[in-house]
Amino acid sequence: MSVDTTAAAAGRSPAPADTEGVVAMFRRVLEVDEVSADSDFFLLGGDSLVATRVLSAVARTYGVELTFADFLDAPTPERLAAKIAAAR
Repeated sequence: MSVDTTAAAAGRSPAPADTEGVVAMFRRVLEVDEVSADSDFFLLGGDSLVATRVLSAVARTYGVELTFADFLDAPTPERLAAKIAAAR
């Protein structure tokens, strides 16, 4: 895990990691309305290719670059938000 400097280089601060932000990210990427804090990304129909879209969104939004292994370890919005916060 490493902190991405893209947001800082663009002159903006990364957003604070929060569960609701990650829930919204899952909804957008998966095109599913029924996502809660403990919804499993893969049980909602996500796969490894779509997970890379979430990881890209995490990097853009929160300034943190997580690995796919990180995502596998934290496939719910709540756990992913915690992992983002810990990486900062």
